[in-house]
Amino acid sequence: MRSVYDFIVRPTNSRYANEKNVGDKKLLLNTSIEEFKFINREAIVVSVPLFFDTPIKPGDKIIIHHNVFRRYYNQKGKAVDSSKLFKDDLFFCQLDQIYLYERNGEWLSINDRCFVVPIKNRDVFSLDKEEKNIGILKIGNSNLKSLNINPGDLVGYKSNREFEFMIDNKRLYCMQSNDILLKYGYEGNEEEYNRSWAESC
Repeated sequence: MRSVYDFIVRPTNSRYANEKNVGDKKLLLNTSIEEFKFINREAIVVSVPLFFDTPIKPGDKIIIHHNVFRRYYNQKGKAVDSSKLFKDDLFFCQLDQIYLYERNGEWLSINDRCFVVPIKNRDVFSLDKEEKNIGILKIGNSNLKSLNINPGDLVGYKSNREFEFMIDNKRLYCMQSNDILLKYGYEGNEEEYNRSWAESC
């Protein structure tokens, strides 16, 4: 079973990631089907497209766009599935909806995507908890590597590019190569700012 242009994927666990274990109890963080921050973005690849080749293989774990698994309310107020639903717990997913794939325990980016972790603001007089438009590159790509910008580098990025993802319990911002504007000298005392969505509720 293969689609011509799309990947066929299924969610890891369930379509929503809105529960947190607290001791021996489960805490429900959210009850809205439309809140994108609590939609599961991890998927397992069931099959790859026939039309083109990618490094992604069946069985790989991938990070995808939240709209693939999302449910929403239509004009009549009825809860309906995403147009990506194929059948049961299988969904179609386009290549541009995939951000990362896992290989040998390491997350690798697709196409021009990269991920930056924010850092704590060291200005004691500022109310902002994190530095604006500055972070540490966590997951790079071949375009950035060709410019000698590698994971671990302190970088400056464009405003309003903070598309949040939780990857291995770290809050990362997904961007593209041209969103990275500067490579700073890394002083070594920069501290990651990893306030998770769950902790902010």
